[in-house]
This record gives sequence, structure tokens and C-alpha cells, in this order.
Amino acid sequence: MEMNEMKNSELHNGNIQDNTRTGIDMYVETAPNVKLYVKDYGQGKPVILIHGWPLSNEMWEYQIDTLVQNNFRVIAYDRRGFGKSSHPWDGYDYDTLADDLGAIIEQLNLEQAALVGFSMGGGEVVRYFSRHGGKGVSKAVLISSVTPFQLQTDSNPNGVPQEKYDGMAEQIKADRIGFLDSFGKTFFGVSFISKPISTPLLDYYRMLCSFASPRATLECAKSFSSTDFRGEMASVNVPTLIIHGDEDKTVPIEISSEVATKLIPDNKFIIYEGAPHGLFYIEKDKLNSDLIEFLNS
Repeated sequence: MEMNEMKNSELHNGNIQDNTRTGIDMYVETAPNVKLYVKDYGQGKPVILIHGWPLSNEMWEYQIDTLVQNNFRVIAYDRRGFGKSSHPWDGYDYDTLADDLGAIIEQLNLEQAALVGFSMGGGEVVRYFSRHGGKGVSKAVLISSVTPFQLQTDSNPNGVPQEKYDGMAEQIKADRIGFLDSFGKTFFGVSFISKPISTPLLDYYRMLCSFASPRATLECAKSFSSTDFRGEMASVNVPTLIIHGDEDKTVPIEISSEVATKLIPDNKFIIYEGAPHGLFYIEKDKLNSDLIEFLNS
């Protein structure tokens, strides 16, 4: 599918502009009747930001400005089923999601791009390499990533039991917004003795999550909890930065990044001591600094 010509696009701004890298948002058609909402800001080497579950591109608010100011072209998009993108009934497996990513890279003619995947988005990064050979990509970043494998099985005894994911699905079906409220507190490390995020901001992130379709929320949870990337981690054949908090209760570091660093050939592993899952806000300054240093290396 070709990207819609901008003069025919329904741009979020309401005004059509030439794409001069000063900032534009658009819809890119990645499959029949599936359009993804894409922001494209700045000039320089492209950096593609892939959001976590069940958020949308707005989660990157505290990274986009820093990257643009440091002379990078930033592309942030909403995964199908989330945010302003189309909400189809199906297509939430990682093959399809990686194909969506590939369509954006192809239609925007991106070369020497860096892929930055947060949490669930790390799976799209890895699957893009194994399925599309990493075409157009020169670096990768995995932040609080679900890779390589979350589910507890005989070959992955330290993983998360299926019963926990089943319980999570039942909570989403019974009271999705109530689940998101509780999930957000764990996500950002909120407890009786620690409140590293304001209540209004926590409410804002819950609102972003609520915009996802209920179907996409459930189906993507199945994908990130059950997809085994162990056999394809070595396909990530570019310099890779892996970042994870050692107090992450959402995606425990022991079953994710600590394993990933042993499977990806060329990687740098940074552990954020005492940090929870939501590093893009809780550790935004340190994260931005580490990102810029790696992207410029």
C-alpha cells in the first residue's frame, strides 16, 4: 500500500503542510482499511519510537523534544488498535505488527534508522529483524522490553504462569478502566511509601490507555505474553542498547533483559537501579541521556 498523498490525508492538525521535517502528522495505510497515525518531527537520522501496551505514541512526550533538539528525525506512531490508528478486529500478532512497522519504514523511505521499542514494542523490533531482515535499520534500542519470552513453560520455568495472564484478561473484561487504574500504579512504581508520579499525570496515562480498543488490549496482551522470541534474538544484527529497571514488577528484568543481553550479539546493557517499568517518565532524564549517547555513538 502506498502512503496517502498529503493533500488527501486527514491530518490531525487540520492543515496540510509540506513534509519539511519541521513537524507533521499523517495517516499511513499499512494494510487494506488499516491506517496508522504517525508523527514525523525534526531533521537528521530517523529514530522510530514504538510505544508500549496499552499506551499510544503520546507516552514518548518526554523523549521527542530532546531527540529533535539533538538533530534527530523522530517518527512516533500508534500501533493498530491503539490511539488514533485504525481499530481493526484482527491483526494483533507480532508478524502483522512487524509488517505494519515495515510499511511505515518503506513508505517514508527511511534508511539508517534506529528502532526504539518500549515493553511490548521490543517484540516488534525483534520480529522486524527476523521477518524483514532489519531493512533500513542501523541501530536498535530495547527499553523495559518483553523479549525474549514471558510465559512460564517447561523450557522457561522462571516465566510468568499462564494463570496470571488469564486473571489479567478476566479483569480487563470485567472492568477495563479499573484494571488500567491498578496496572498504572504498578507500572510507575507507586506504593504506600513511594509516589514518583503525580495523580493528574497518572490519570492522563490511564486515559491514553483507555483509548485503545478493548479487543486490541486483550489480543495484544496474548501476543506479548505468549510469543517466544528466543530463537530470533540473534537476528538483531546491529548495535543494540538494552535498558531495564531492576525493580520492574510489570516485566521482571530476570526473565527479559538479563536473558536478552545473552542472545543479541552486539549489545550494551544498562540497568537502572531501583527503577520500575515506566522509565520513559520515571527516569526520563537519564533515559534521554543514554539514548542520545548511544544514537550518536
